Amino acid sequence: MVEEAGRKAVLVSGDIQSPRHCHTIVETAVKEMGGIDILVNNAAHQATFKSLDDISDEEWELTLKVNIHAMFYLTKAAVPHMKSGSAIINTASINADTPNPTLLAYATTKGAIQNFTAGLAQLLAEKGIRANCVAPGPIWTPLIPSTMDEKAVSNFGKNVPMKRPGQPAELATVYVMLADPASSYVSGATIAVTGGKPIL
Repeated sequence: MVEEAGRKAVLVSGDIQSPRHCHTIVETAVKEMGGIDILVNNAAHQATFKSLDDISDEEWELTLKVNIHAMFYLTKAAVPHMKSGSAIINTASINADTPNPTLLAYATTKGAIQNFTAGLAQLLAEKGIRANCVAPGPIWTPLIPSTMDEKAVSNFGKNVPMKRPGQPAELATVYVMLADPASSYVSGATIAVTGGKPIL
């Protein structure tokens, strides 16, 4: 779809748990695209557990490595290549504000992402680089049926005022807005896309 729109797409397969691979992603982008203006950190791992005892040490570590460590590695690698006016957009979650207890590891990382972004925005302000978060509510993605039981899937999204899950396309305009140079005074913000459920 990107190429059909007349733009170049470069795929870099690998494991973002690895700091070296995160650097490879950035190096490849710089080489193939000529630089980095926008970094979107959107990768996530999530699994549902009803008991603390069910969360293995390996599961906890995997969730933190994919959701927050990789974000740090990618950001650290990208910032030296970013000019004033560039933007970093991190995907948090409504779980940063109202954590679901059955998503303990995932929700923990989403709170960390929101905090990381708030601090990053202040750290990078003098460079003219903005950092913001998007906090989706219940969005229908492949993660949902693959990580939740049948009852949870059938009720997914019914707990927000709009009584339905959002679609990924309904998030797109928020990322575009945050990437737009016209949003030059928006940094350190968390934009909720939650079907009417407030984040305060």
